[in-house]
Amino acid sequence: MGIESIVLDLAALSYEQEWFEFKENWFQPEALGEYVSALSNAAAFHYKKFGYFIWGVNDKTHEIVGTTFNQYGDYNKEPYQNYLARNLFPSINFTFEELEIEGKRVVVLVIPAATEIPTAFREKRYIRIGSSKNNMKEYPKREIELFKILDGRTETIETLPAKDQDLTFQKLFGYYGSKGIVLNQQTFIKNLGLKNEEGKFNLLAQLLSDNSHFPLRVSIFDGKTKGSTLFSVREFGNTCLLYSLDELLRYGDVLNIIQADETDRVVERKEVALFDNKAFREAIINAVLHNKWVEGNEPMISVFSDRIEILSRGTLAPAQTIEGFYLGESIPVNEKLSEIFLQLHISEKSGRGVPKITEMYGKDAFTFREKSIVVTIPFKKVKNTEKKVGNKVGNKSKLNSRRQAIIKEIRDNPNITASELSKILGISVTAVENNLVVLKENKYIERVGSKKTGYWQILD
Repeated sequence: MGIESIVLDLAALSYEQEWFEFKENWFQPEALGEYVSALSNAAAFHYKKFGYFIWGVNDKTHEIVGTTFNQYGDYNKEPYQNYLARNLFPSINFTFEELEIEGKRVVVLVIPAATEIPTAFREKRYIRIGSSKNNMKEYPKREIELFKILDGRTETIETLPAKDQDLTFQKLFGYYGSKGIVLNQQTFIKNLGLKNEEGKFNLLAQLLSDNSHFPLRVSIFDGKTKGSTLFSVREFGNTCLLYSLDELLRYGDVLNIIQADETDRVVERKEVALFDNKAFREAIINAVLHNKWVEGNEPMISVFSDRIEILSRGTLAPAQTIEGFYLGESIPVNEKLSEIFLQLHISEKSGRGVPKITEMYGKDAFTFREKSIVVTIPFKKVKNTEKKVGNKVGNKSKLNSRRQAIIKEIRDNPNITASELSKILGISVTAVENNLVVLKENKYIERVGSKKTGYWQILD
């Protein structure tokens, strides 16, 4: 790809990333040397071949504005490029490229990614954290991770090849289309980063393919621990991860029982949700987005009688701190997947997800384990709805065995149809529908939404 295409592609992005920088006419000799170190190391950290420092592009609007920067100037009576090369270690073959875009002068400093050891300027190593340039010694975790990357010991969803190389992406095209975005058949693989350096489909491609082989599961338990009876397991997948996520978020509406609070009732009864849906949504999206997919396991969602636990594999990103995490400073574990989520407006770069959860449930909602992060969403119960439902199902004077069986199947699968119930119970569709009418009239169940696209809900 030519330099002009690179500049235009980077300018088309909605925000700067850690491995490139835009400026108009800025020039500070010492600080630019630090930037070269930082961008070289950041490029390696993000598995890019080069970092770029680009003059002539507005860093806020990304508009091509042109520059008067002179890359051939002197510093302390020495050609600046000599000064820069002399103070970089190990030596890297950087180049200045000058070109004209839209009739305006642009200068690009092309910076090779660090190899073997991090790039230093005047014996100090720098790294980019977000849009800031920092001394690497202030971020030891990121420094350790960078050494692992340079040593070839760290895999990401972008570098790890997919187990299945015969992938199709019809559902991915459909999902983008539903968001009003048209994917180009010839360029989408490159633009979305679905192949690694060896030209093989990577794990990201597998996750977004028509069969990801990674289902998202919800396990529902009868009590407060996993030692209690397992009510049901709902599985969303193995389709394109984007569809699985949508289905899982919709299932949250099924779980989120709306309760009637008669306390201090005067005219209208107060309706109380079992849990905060916004916090649940943010926790699920974060779990999928930051999950360590390279380890071969998906997030785990467990529903207990008093809470939901959402477990994401892996730990904080190497450059992330606990303080930054709670403040909402977003440092993605899966960078390209994060870009895709942003493009599709599934998530946002404002970093409001964690603050939304802590605002509702406090910092104690998060538990950091050795190899996972767990978010706990507690239930707000107006009354013990679980016992009431259980008593209804178990009260044989009110429900015969057939109607008990129907409620059990609905509990396991709220989307179940009369035809499916007919096959499971070995009775006619008409008999199923008659029993459903009785259950609805006696307030055991209700239909939410239309007959075709809605679902069943068990009442308290």
